[in-house]
Amino acid sequence: MLKLEADNIAKWFGERKVFENIGFSLEPGQSLAVIGPNGSGKTTLLRIIIGLTPPTKGNISFLRDGKSLDFNIYRKELSLVSPYLSLYGSLTACENLRFLSKLNGNDIDNKTINNVLEQVGLEGRVDDYVSEYSSGMQQRLKYAAALIKNPSVLLLDEPTANLDDFGKKKVFDLIKTYRPDSIFIIATNEKEEYSLAESVCQLGG
Repeated sequence: MLKLEADNIAKWFGERKVFENIGFSLEPGQSLAVIGPNGSGKTTLLRIIIGLTPPTKGNISFLRDGKSLDFNIYRKELSLVSPYLSLYGSLTACENLRFLSKLNGNDIDNKTINNVLEQVGLEGRVDDYVSEYSSGMQQRLKYAAALIKNPSVLLLDEPTANLDDFGKKKVFDLIKTYRPDSIFIIATNEKEEYSLAESVCQLGG
């Protein structure tokens, strides 16, 4: 059994306290919404969980059958989707997915690529350059890049940013499909989004 634990997490930038005393324990099938006003640290907390930003205090642990995993193994179990992440506009959707998979030490075949693009509503656009994608299409391609890792933990920062109704439905369908077997952490202030989570972590208040 997998478990993601946060123990007494705090983050300060110089003299400014962002948050402190953050703790939770999540297993596959469980989900957490991180909510709070702008500047309260929602994105920062997700970056701490995935290892992009160190906490000022506290620890993030990823355990399998009660044994703590090394970070190099742990990070391969996580995927982050965020409007602030960048794709390579000079590459096609297929080339982006192949490149990002290789960064994680994996090779993917055309069947896998076509399957994940179909899940996000980008079937038939596999050989289009990402620079030709709309902002919503690029956001959906980020979901494809996240899902192609088959992650145990999905971190979603503003999950429906830049998406129209079609894109939002695709995201909600994906969450419902993958939630029973994955850990979800959703950073948002949109009620429609945080209502998908079972528990809430309130920042900035």
